[in-house]
Amino acid sequence: MKKFIKLTTLALLLGAGVCSTAFAKPKKHHMDNKAVVSLIPLRTERGFAVMVDKLEPGKSMVIIYDNDGYPLYKDVLTKDAKGEKKYLFPDLQDGNYTVEVFSKGHDIKTQFFVHTTPQKRIVRLS
Repeated sequence: MKKFIKLTTLALLLGAGVCSTAFAKPKKHHMDNKAVVSLIPLRTERGFAVMVDKLEPGKSMVIIYDNDGYPLYKDVLTKDAKGEKKYLFPDLQDGNYTVEVFSKGHDIKTQFFVHTTPQKRIVRLS
């Protein structure tokens, strides 16, 4: 009986100790009002996908320039907070091009290259 009382008391004390300790609160991750813009090369098609993830809705635009800086293509990607779209380029000549994504809170500009081999046409992001 003494052993039972000791074990019960020990269990109650350990249970009370565990319940009274403060657990770590999860951190809230916030992006400081920044948008995330991703350019993703497509594996099976000649082009890339553009993905935008913003905290607030707003217009996101994609503009493609040739090597001389002249705009060739202009498109509204989304007017919402999130959007994704594929851009395929079967008609572009071989050469260097620039894609620019304007999004509320985050703009990016990067080059891509179009190169044709005897087997296939390649679009490569830099």
